[in-house]
Amino acid sequence: MAHTSLTPVFVGLRVGLHAVVVALTLLVVVRAVVVPAGASGLTIGVAVLLLVTYAAGAAVPGANGRGGGRSAGAPVGRPWVFVWLAVLSLEWVLLVWLTPDAAYLVFPLFFLYLHLLGRAGGPVAIVAATAVAVVALGLHGGWSVGGVVGPVVGAGVALLIGLGYQALAREAQAREDLMRELLATRDRLAATEHESGVLAERARLAREIHDTLAQGLSSIQMLLHAAERADPDRPGVEHIRLARETAAANLADARRFIRELTPPDLEDRGLGGALRRLAAGQWQAQGLRVSVRVSDAVELPMHVQTALLRIAQGAVANVIQHAQTDTATITLAVGGDGLEFRVVDDGVGFDAREVVARDTSDSFGLQAARERVDQLGGILTVDSAPGRGTTVRVELAERILV
Repeated sequence: MAHTSLTPVFVGLRVGLHAVVVALTLLVVVRAVVVPAGASGLTIGVAVLLLVTYAAGAAVPGANGRGGGRSAGAPVGRPWVFVWLAVLSLEWVLLVWLTPDAAYLVFPLFFLYLHLLGRAGGPVAIVAATAVAVVALGLHGGWSVGGVVGPVVGAGVALLIGLGYQALAREAQAREDLMRELLATRDRLAATEHESGVLAERARLAREIHDTLAQGLSSIQMLLHAAERADPDRPGVEHIRLARETAAANLADARRFIRELTPPDLEDRGLGGALRRLAAGQWQAQGLRVSVRVSDAVELPMHVQTALLRIAQGAVANVIQHAQTDTATITLAVGGDGLEFRVVDDGVGFDAREVVARDTSDSFGLQAARERVDQLGGILTVDSAPGRGTTVRVELAERILV
């Protein structure tokens, strides 16, 4: 069993079981020496053999008390374990036939049966061992109520303790699985957060370069070009031409930097291609058919494409998680007044005002999208009501698209 907070408890129980087996077997040996009988030598020999066989169980895979990943209460499923347990049981039967003192060894055997044979075979083996112990005590010392009740009560106590142990082991395994899942989720979230941070920083740098350096160089190039055309024969015009060419080269470098900072999803075919790849891959694999109506001919600034792509990803994630539908539509319309970007589904819908007011993880995606749109100077609206689907709409003015 994997290490958990309850591992010391399980180790203590196993050590206690081993100590009981050794102590009871030594008691049989001591009794055979102190109160000798005709079969005392044979009794001592069988007792020592039983101890050796029991100790050999440490070398038998699956018989050493470790679960090996199996569920509590399930049989071990290894043939050598059953052979070892059968040999140990036969030696105990022979020993209890020789001396009634060996009947007490049935108690630790009960726990071995439960652990190695599982919830189905364990109780059957316990009943059979109890019957052997009762018969042996009756044949050695005569039939009595104590000779019958003792083994039966011991079997009942062993069953209760064994079932409690299995329940504890199952709970410990469940806690271990949950902890492992939580740690894996934490690692995934950390990786996702790091990736999102990197992409956000790349998008911010691309936006800053576009809005400042690239725009400034473009303006300088236009002004120099105008000065060059106004008086092409003036003295020093070659310096103006050289400055214009330098500005053009630097503008090309700035645009190259912007392209290199572009998120990988937008590298090949822009926003439309990125959305179609997601629709044919990730979203379709999650059971959602997304119709993308975005023309590849539409040219938008990279920071606008990045923002719209992230908004679409967040909106579609909400559709998959909450909308209970298998279809959605993404559209982009660019006109003289600006841009309208919509993500529409025909799912169960929700009360948008109530979700945003709750300030929960359900509304965090909408809040993040609203912050992105606010940074662009646009407007985000969410139109939804229970039973009539949801529309996430982004509107950007024409001046933002330059």
